[in-house]
Parts: sequence; structure tokens; C-alpha cells
Amino acid sequence: VQLQASGGGLVQAGDSLRLSCAASGRTFTNYIMAWFRQAPGKEREFVASVRRSGGSTNYADSVKGRFTISRDKAKNTVYLQMNSLKTEDTAVYYCAAKLLTRAEYQHWGQGTLVTVSS
Repeated sequence: VQLQASGGGLVQAGDSLRLSCAASGRTFTNYIMAWFRQAPGKEREFVASVRRSGGSTNYADSVKGRFTISRDKAKNTVYLQMNSLKTEDTAVYYCAAKLLTRAEYQHWGQGTLVTVSS
């Protein structure tokens, strides 16, 4: 599966932004989808994931209550709605996909930059 992330940009603290990740290739619904991010000088970290059915989600503690991950099967797209953005949310955001629950993420998008100014 090929992944194309978009939607990043420059926003102010407290603003909202929605990232999109369009998937093409193999059957989108077979994959567990996730968002990761990497801030300058830091390691890549998990942000959120959504199961194949779209009904089960998981979030990093740092974004719980502010970010929402969802998937649109008809559009083969996964979204990350980010509200109440903080300066520490500044990072390159990557979408990722995997087939098996206990496996590592196998497929990665190219990343989209989110910059939150104070």
C-alpha cells in the first residue's frame, strides 16, 4: 500500500488542523493505520492508531482528548483531527500502515510538517 500524507501547515497555539493520509494499492481495509510524529532533535513517536474496522482507536497520552483519528473506507483515507494545538505538537507527521496487530508498521508516507507557533 502506498501512503500520501497532506494537510500540514503553520498554525497558532490553540488552533485546529486536520491531516489526511490517502492510501492506494492494496485493500485499505486490511490495514491497521496510524500516525506518528518526529519533532526536531527527537525520536519518532506514536500518536494514534485505528483498527481495520475503524471502531477501535488508541492514542498517546500527550494527545488524548485533543486529537482524533478516523478512517473513511470509501475514500481510502485516514484522518488526524488535531484540536487545541500546542507548540510541542510541532513535528513532521507520518502516516503508517500494517497488516498484523503485533507487527511493526511496514508502510510509511512521506510526512507532512506541522508547525505550531506561540
